[in-house]
Amino acid sequence: MLTTTHGFSGFSVDDIDAARTFYGETLGLEVTMNEMGILGIELPGGSAVMVYPKEDHAPAVYTVLNLGVDDIDVAVRELTESGIVLERYEGLPQDETGVMRGKAAGMGPDIAWFTDPAGNILSVLSD
Repeated sequence: MLTTTHGFSGFSVDDIDAARTFYGETLGLEVTMNEMGILGIELPGGSAVMVYPKEDHAPAVYTVLNLGVDDIDVAVRELTESGIVLERYEGLPQDETGVMRGKAAGMGPDIAWFTDPAGNILSVLSD
């Protein structure tokens, strides 16, 4: 059995400065940069994410970061007011605002997807 003290996930970006601005200023998350140029994102609840620069970065084709919110409609409004365009996925029952209303349909949480400047997929979701 592996004994650990904590865990975190990570993903790459092609422009670490754009990522720092996006996650810190646009999304308002707590970000730090270490001496190796790796971005640390502190998430509510004590979780952390490591974001690292990668010259041959390819955006993830899956959701790399889910952000829990109390009210999906408020979160979507805040995102769009910040200039973020929500992703639309063919075949998913997303409403006119881009939210998939999973709770009402018995299909999980209400969720909306968007991308960071590197093209990685993120979501806001509300249980």
